[in-house]
Amino acid sequence: MATATLNGVTIAYDDIAPPGPAERTILLLHGFASNRDEGWKRTGWYQAMGRRGFRVIAMDQRGHGESVRSHDPADYGRLALAADAVALLDHLGVRQPEVFGYSMGTRTAMQMAIDAPDRVNNLILGGVGGKLFDPPKPPENGETIVTAMTAEDPSTIKTEFLRSFRQFADEQGEDRQALAAFSQAMGPPLDREALRRLDMPVLVIAGAGDDLAGDPSALAQIFPHGRGKTLPGCDHFSAIPHAALKAAVLDFLDGVPDEDDFPPFE
Repeated sequence: MATATLNGVTIAYDDIAPPGPAERTILLLHGFASNRDEGWKRTGWYQAMGRRGFRVIAMDQRGHGESVRSHDPADYGRLALAADAVALLDHLGVRQPEVFGYSMGTRTAMQMAIDAPDRVNNLILGGVGGKLFDPPKPPENGETIVTAMTAEDPSTIKTEFLRSFRQFADEQGEDRQALAAFSQAMGPPLDREALRRLDMPVLVIAGAGDDLAGDPSALAQIFPHGRGKTLPGCDHFSAIPHAALKAAVLDFLDGVPDEDDFPPFE
């Protein structure tokens, strides 16, 4: 593990060289309550990308893993997370990597592409789709991610997906108070019009059973060069370690046309 002081905070990261010469570099941005080890290393992404000649850079975003764990919501927010990602690239001397965000990490990745479009070669957004811009729903059972993270007894959490995130955070040994503060951070909504102006190729991909994401193609249509893809047999949590996701991402980065890009044979 390495650390760097970026924008006044400590950020932990891995910088893994491939077995042979590095042909390309990819920056990996994990999801909420995850970290670089659980989100990318344990699920086989370091190995898969390394075998294809990628230098792999994965960071623990603020409030997660071994990075700064502030309990002040003012220390978080999408703009700060994106600035950390760009600062890490500067620190490592990387100009224009591929950028892959999953779930919460997609928001960091999109903000990074808006703020510094010349620093992103291809943009990959996993575990997200057409529901991204849906208005927030009223809390089910009065519960929010904050109440889930601060509950003394996780068995009292009635909302299933909140209970899943709490269980995941506990399994990873995450700082629940930091995650609660992270969830309370204020900031402007993603700029949809700015996303429409992004010129890099974009892959939006999610599992068919990912109820949190919605249809990837609906979000992909926002981007001038967007492609949406749905993975059969996967949900929000099972997609990231799945071989089908790795294959789809690598095909996209290699410029392999998707079968959906062709008209049906008649």
